[in-house]
This record gives sequence, C-alpha cells and structure tokens, in this order.
Amino acid sequence: MCNCHRRNDRCKCSNCRNCFEGCHCHKEREHEHCGSNWKPAEEQTHTHEYEGSVKIAEPQEDPHNHRFACVTGEAIFTSDGSHFHKLSNRTDFYEDHFHKICDVTGPPIPVGNGRHVHFVDGDTTIVDGHQHEFQFATLIDDPIGD
Repeated sequence: MCNCHRRNDRCKCSNCRNCFEGCHCHKEREHEHCGSNWKPAEEQTHTHEYEGSVKIAEPQEDPHNHRFACVTGEAIFTSDGSHFHKLSNRTDFYEDHFHKICDVTGPPIPVGNGRHVHFVDGDTTIVDGHQHEFQFATLIDDPIGD
C-alpha cells in the first residue's frame, strides 16, 4: 500500500482507487509517491482474454448463474518449456452476491498459425452457501499480431 493511503489522505489523481485494497496507481510519473510496481522498461510476456458464464447453481432453490470477462496474468514458464497463466477476477452480481474466480490455466493448446489457447476448469469461491463450476477456453494470444 502506498504512503498516501497509509496516511488516510485522499489521493488527488483520477487513476488511484482508494476504495480498493492496496495502491492501484497506473501512471508511474504521476504516482511515484505510491511506490508502484509497474515499470515501463520491463518486457511483458503474453496474456489471454477470457469470458464466459459459470454453471447454474441451486437448481431447486434459486437457479442462477454469473458472467465474467477478464485478462489472464502474464505467462509463467515451467521447467519443461511450457507455460500457464494465473486468473483472478469477480463474476457479475446476481441479487446480492458475486463470486471470485481464482485459478490457473492448463498448458497451451495449439490452434494453428503459431497461436494457442488454454483450458480452465474449476469452481468459484463459496458465497451465500453455494459455488459454481466453470469450464472455458481462453481466447487466442495476440489475436492481430504477426
């Protein structure tokens, strides 16, 4: 957390989200006081977009599902030369609740032209006495790149 938030001061920038845990400043020069981890000179590995709907929960009592859309974390390389990605997002709201999706992808699945996707299979957090299953494939990496 940055010093401006430890002092309970309101940051004057429009990109700082005081209501979220920690400091989420995005522009290094405007937010040097925040100690941001973002470094523009670092090389970024690839990410994937993903979106979908969780499976219906509580089919007898209150059948419902949730939607989600996000971007994975950067590639995390393994000792065998493969890689995976971390996922961390929230679903949309249904009545008075949402769920978190915190998981990792499977290994890359080639789809041609040097592109790949990843499969993800898991469960949301338990909220309001239930959880949802999800299964989806990420979108391809670098969809308009060479």
